[in-house]
Amino acid sequence: MSDPIIAVEHVTKQVQDTSGLLTILHDIDFQLEAHESAAIVGASGSGKSTLLSIIAGLDTPSSGTVRLAGTDLFAIGEDERAAVRAARVGFVFQSFQLLGNLNALENVMLPLELQGRADARALATEMLKRVGLGERLTHYPKVLSGGEQQRVALARAFVVRPAVLLADEPTGSLDFATGERVMELMFELNREAGTTLVLVTHDRSIAARCDRQLRIEAGRLDLPVPVL
Repeated sequence: MSDPIIAVEHVTKQVQDTSGLLTILHDIDFQLEAHESAAIVGASGSGKSTLLSIIAGLDTPSSGTVRLAGTDLFAIGEDERAAVRAARVGFVFQSFQLLGNLNALENVMLPLELQGRADARALATEMLKRVGLGERLTHYPKVLSGGEQQRVALARAFVVRPAVLLADEPTGSLDFATGERVMELMFELNREAGTTLVLVTHDRSIAARCDRQLRIEAGRLDLPVPVL
């Protein structure tokens, strides 16, 4: 049996605030297999986004660790973690995180160029066409709608064909119809690329489409509930 693509091992996150030591995550422990989709759900402030950041190696746990495709993210340095992210992880953020001085094509080309891909322009063009933005290649984020910006972000995340895609409230700032279109694209690309999808969402209908739901309550993980 193959190793899990993501193994979160007894992760606790604590921070110091004015009232003392605050525990954001309590002994979080679970595994996800390659190609699985999982929704991290729970109330605002429950620790969902912090957990996603730790899975990505963008934030560090106070104790415990995360293994990504067998690599212990917190047994290596930040430069090595960045290299693992570049090679294996894609991100889709609620706030899009596009670079305003780059047009749509250049935003999608960027992760490919960081990998040294000579075919970055062709691959980015094809992915933007795939998400319905073939006529918007040279447009800058400021002239794109919210839904178009999110589709550029989605194209940028998937263009490197990551082993893992992490999405933090990917439809949170979109209207219902646009959000539905973005999620349909995300699951479609997920199926095609065989990417493991992990998303934070408040939307029950989106969570229900995932293979598993991981519920965080006050920083604690309930037992994962398979979606029947």
